[in-house]
Amino acid sequence: MRGKTTRVMWRTVVGGIVLAGIFGGRGELWPSGVNPLSQSGLSSTAQAALSEAESFQSAFIRVGEQVGPGVVSISTEQIERVKRYFRVHPFMGDRQFDEFFRHFYGEAPEQELRRYGLGSGVIINADGFILTNEHVVAGADKITVTLANGQEFIGEVKGTDPRSDLAVVKIDATDLRVVVLGDSSVIKAGQWVVALGNPLGLAGLGVPSQGAEPTLSVGVISALHRKLPRTSRQDRDYSNLIQTDATINPGNSGGPLVNLDGQVIGVNVAILIGPGNAYGFAIPINKAKNILERLIAGTRVVYGWLGIQIQDITKDVADYYELSEQEGVLVYQVLPDSPAHVAGMEDGDIVKAFDGMPIRHTQELIDRVSLTEPGRRVSVEILRDRKRRTLQVKIGERPVGGALVEGSATEAWRGLRVGALTTEHLEQFDLPARTTGVLVHEVESDSLAEEAGLLEKAEVPGQMQRAIAFVDLSSFTPLAEAMGDV
Repeated sequence: MRGKTTRVMWRTVVGGIVLAGIFGGRGELWPSGVNPLSQSGLSSTAQAALSEAESFQSAFIRVGEQVGPGVVSISTEQIERVKRYFRVHPFMGDRQFDEFFRHFYGEAPEQELRRYGLGSGVIINADGFILTNEHVVAGADKITVTLANGQEFIGEVKGTDPRSDLAVVKIDATDLRVVVLGDSSVIKAGQWVVALGNPLGLAGLGVPSQGAEPTLSVGVISALHRKLPRTSRQDRDYSNLIQTDATINPGNSGGPLVNLDGQVIGVNVAILIGPGNAYGFAIPINKAKNILERLIAGTRVVYGWLGIQIQDITKDVADYYELSEQEGVLVYQVLPDSPAHVAGMEDGDIVKAFDGMPIRHTQELIDRVSLTEPGRRVSVEILRDRKRRTLQVKIGERPVGGALVEGSATEAWRGLRVGALTTEHLEQFDLPARTTGVLVHEVESDSLAEEAGLLEKAEVPGQMQRAIAFVDLSSFTPLAEAMGDV
């Protein structure tokens, strides 16, 4: 009995020693001193990576909490009254069907159609001023603004600028959370950014008691100074855009692109869908800041204008004019009675400097002319017949809707003569009302335009579709980006 008691006592003592070793120095029991229950066992590289990941996560959360309350959802309603017959014949087009019934029964009764739109915006003033895209609120009969806390207000458009695609909406509210506008001139490709907004109307589908917080997506600035070709008859200037891989979807338009300091550096405006990828674009916030006061005041935004059609100096152009460099801008058309025409500028001139500043490419000239106050006289240095000349030009005011007259054809360029696509053309060729592009009036034989497969306007709708496809052909996109009017 005594021996058994002694054995139990020794087992207890040994067990206590082992347990004490485990609990007192359990880290030593893991191979190489690595304890999966503690970060202290991680290598310095692993700890640094974990710390960086946590830092990024904290930054994104902070940006969402800081900027989110200043982001709003904008829904619009547009009422359109149209005359339309009830279609029953499956083999007639809409236009032919309407003409058939109009002949026998007279005009169709009016029907009321409601179009709905979605977008986003940012609060730039505590008293209810909201910055968004012009295309978000254009033509809207009713604007509803929903704050991140779920409150709804009726919005009123205070000012719009179709060229920059920016607008300001006012709601009757005070003490609102305001976003901080940053400086887009100091941003660089590779910087982390956060896009916020109301994609696909998802904010409006949340639980009402939990508000309508914006969606947050993360990415980097992929590139700067991007330009999108014009795809409508409106005089939009989608140049110097910020490209980002942060997810931007329909409904994000007008929402902010934000840096990790919580400052708005851009206004989300467009997506370009390519093979397997989507690319987001934002208007630099400095472009908005330049016209913000006028938008808030409701005064018209005006831009300077020369009245010339221009393109970059390509290698072919440089060889033709025997230029030693490809810097400058080729004037391929001077519009009649324009400021440039009055000053003596001619087709074929090459602009080398504007107001004392050298000009390297088309966008540089467009930006400088646009920001010049109409009525101001500036010097324009040109190259003509290999000789430098200086012209004094009184800057005009850019016409609303662009430099060309609606329906007129331009001078031939690379064998292609085009003009505006009017509502009459849409009806004539039975095309949808929202069809965009330009009308091809003439294609010269053995020209680049003919080689590309473009046709002149025709009576056959299928051919007409090809004839208006100039701005939508991917092969012409580089040409569109190298051209412009100013």
